[in-house]
Amino acid sequence: MSFKLYNHAQGIYLSLLQPQDAQELLELRLRNKEHHQRFEPLREADFFTLESQQQLLSQRLSDSEHDRAYMFGIFLSDGRLIGQITLSNLVRGVAQYADLGYFMDYAIQGKGHMTAAVSLILEYAFRALALHRVQACILLHNDASRRVLEKSGFQAEGIARRYLKINGEWQDHRTYAILADDFLTARS
Repeated sequence: MSFKLYNHAQGIYLSLLQPQDAQELLELRLRNKEHHQRFEPLREADFFTLESQQQLLSQRLSDSEHDRAYMFGIFLSDGRLIGQITLSNLVRGVAQYADLGYFMDYAIQGKGHMTAAVSLILEYAFRALALHRVQACILLHNDASRRVLEKSGFQAEGIARRYLKINGEWQDHRTYAILADDFLTARS
């Protein structure tokens, strides 16, 4: 499955990451490793290898084929990979929700690209996947992510105590969510 979601005003598009994107994804991760470490789990050294990134992308493609997760690259209109945005842990049945995660090349942050990417992924989540809810959990000190979520219409719901082990420590996260009704009403 290959398709692109465009935001021409911001000069970006989203596309499901493919195994052939592994080298560029690896370079993006390596370039941002130190800067993003305070927001990331500790990773084994082999995570930062081409083979590991190829395996990750192959797994995520399988996940998308089975409606479990969708990992998109965030690309500038010239085709350069500048970030990643993922809908994961899809739950169907009576729940109809997914978790949202993302990261952006630190050298290009603050230009509205991530907010545009979140808007595109929400369009996909609510219109194409027919989800009811998308949620995101962010570290309490991650002000940039908080601003992206709030600009995108997410509402804070509470604190998940010691929710994820980030940078080697169990850390509290603030839970945010947006419902399909909220998003689609704001778009009409």
